[in-house]
Amino acid sequence: MKLLEERITKDGKILPGDILKIDNFLNHQLDTKLMDEIGKEFYRLFKDREPNKILTIESSGIAIAQAASRYFGFIPIVFAKKTVATNMAKNTYEAKEHSYTRNIEYTVQVAKDYLTAEDRVLILDDFLANGEAMNSLISICNQAGAQIVGCGSVVCKTYQPGEKRIRDLGYDVEVLARVKSMSDDGKIEFE
Repeated sequence: MKLLEERITKDGKILPGDILKIDNFLNHQLDTKLMDEIGKEFYRLFKDREPNKILTIESSGIAIAQAASRYFGFIPIVFAKKTVATNMAKNTYEAKEHSYTRNIEYTVQVAKDYLTAEDRVLILDDFLANGEAMNSLISICNQAGAQIVGCGSVVCKTYQPGEKRIRDLGYDVEVLARVKSMSDDGKIEFE
């Protein structure tokens, strides 16, 4: 997605630890016009799969899922929570997820009421690096018996193992911006 690559090149920052910081338009502050284009592109890529739900993880994936849901006819969005709230049901699907950028492990949860064996699920997230978040969402779908119709990521660092890891599990992965390399001097190369 050329528009996204141009925005990453213009506004992205490379931080120590191989971190691509694009929170000024994707996940802290949102460029809603760009988000709408992202949603439209995920619809184009996955419309033939006919998902009836989108699954993501809090919090960065929620805006992406919202943008895509609109194009899929406002299908429900379910998001895995990283923290347990007092009002959350005890009857949940759970999976471990290690955050690459925060270097901590979460137990992500989805209430069993919101994901069932009748669901055709499209998994969406902001970044795919090592595949931890996406793998935890796959695990939750498998626990529910839900059918995964595809996995989408806004950005993938293709030099890290995440995309291959998810493909090796047998899932179709679509990526909007494929980062081939990043250098300490701020250069970002796309595939």
